[in-house]
Amino acid sequence: MGGARFAPDDPQTPKGAPEREFTVKERSQAQLVFRRFLQHRLAMISLVVFVLIILFAYVGAAIWKYNAADITEQNSAPPSGDHPFGTDAVGHDTLAQVMRGTQISLQISILVAIFATVVGTVWGAVAGYYRGWLDTVLMRIADLVLTLPLLAVAAVLGHQSGGTWWLIAVVIGGLYWAYVSRVARGVVLSLREKEFVEASKALGASDSRIIFRHLVPNALGAIIVNLTILVSIAILLETALSFLGFGVQPPDTSLGLLVSSAQTAIDTRPWLFYFPGIFIILIALTINFIGDGLRDAFDPQQTKVRA
Repeated sequence: MGGARFAPDDPQTPKGAPEREFTVKERSQAQLVFRRFLQHRLAMISLVVFVLIILFAYVGAAIWKYNAADITEQNSAPPSGDHPFGTDAVGHDTLAQVMRGTQISLQISILVAIFATVVGTVWGAVAGYYRGWLDTVLMRIADLVLTLPLLAVAAVLGHQSGGTWWLIAVVIGGLYWAYVSRVARGVVLSLREKEFVEASKALGASDSRIIFRHLVPNALGAIIVNLTILVSIAILLETALSFLGFGVQPPDTSLGLLVSSAQTAIDTRPWLFYFPGIFIILIALTINFIGDGLRDAFDPQQTKVRA
């Protein structure tokens, strides 16, 4: 904002006060959130690990000498210099398959999070803003979705998708949006009574403008935290579906499908099971810790502060 200095001849300067300079700096909420997130060590470490996993999956696959479809002359070979993750019974390089499986699992989980967050946020924001009979109808529909056995319904619908990864993502996202809608509705219900909403109405702002330009941005903290949680949930549910045979289907692959295919070889060729399993655990844990960091950073009591 600016600086000020006490001068010895200034009549407002307290007698005997030392000459000094001070600065008052105002931080926006975005700056505050970013600063608090940087101070969360576990979240920062997890973010670095997650970025490395993404680089491994996409950059690594581009430069690695094998791809997931290549069949080598070495069958069931243990990890070595030529095949760091070993090979399967057919001769596929497991490192290349893990890279491809990580790509598909990440794409599914991120698409699920985005789809469920967008649908759930709009659904919950509209219900929370209008309340009344519309809120009742929308929330009863959301409650109905919440009562569905997710794994069973996802397995049936996922089987109908033919193993296409983006259709599986839409199926999972279509079952999880109701969770987000509950969160968005709760936040909007509290925000709609604030002074800035009343001021917007007085200025003639339309309902859609109030919802999407004022209420949703102010609920962004809770929404982003739920988005990260959905990424973790989605990758575990995709793993479960693939493990049961209702997820991604060959010739493509995912981390869950790799684990499922290797379950009978865990005693004889454990590398086929453990390497994709480690990546599933790493992705789920890092996303959870990033979500914890964001939850701590988006303190609803924080607005603008001076430092």
